Amino acid sequence: MVPLTWYLLVATALFCIGVYGVLARRNAIAILMAIELMLNAVNLSLVAFWRYLHPTATTGQVFALFVLVVAAAEAAAGLALIISIYRNRETVDVENIDLLKG
Repeated sequence: MVPLTWYLLVATALFCIGVYGVLARRNAIAILMAIELMLNAVNLSLVAFWRYLHPTATTGQVFALFVLVVAAAEAAAGLALIISIYRNRETVDVENIDLLKG
């Protein structure tokens, strides 16, 4: 049986890679992918804690399903916004998107 700490180390590594992706990338689509990676790290942590603390209850699975639904909605809304911005500004570089400037 794999110990809980290994799952948490993998989840921490995934979350740190996601944070780096959000902070270092200029492409809006890459930023969305990094956010998805961070949400998947949270899912891994939720399921790992559920498995090791309360394996008979379904709370961990329910929380993971909820996070997946939120991630899907975030991806759909974010991609729609990025497509709209690309059609208007012809770029997805977050430094060049200045919609509030006239």
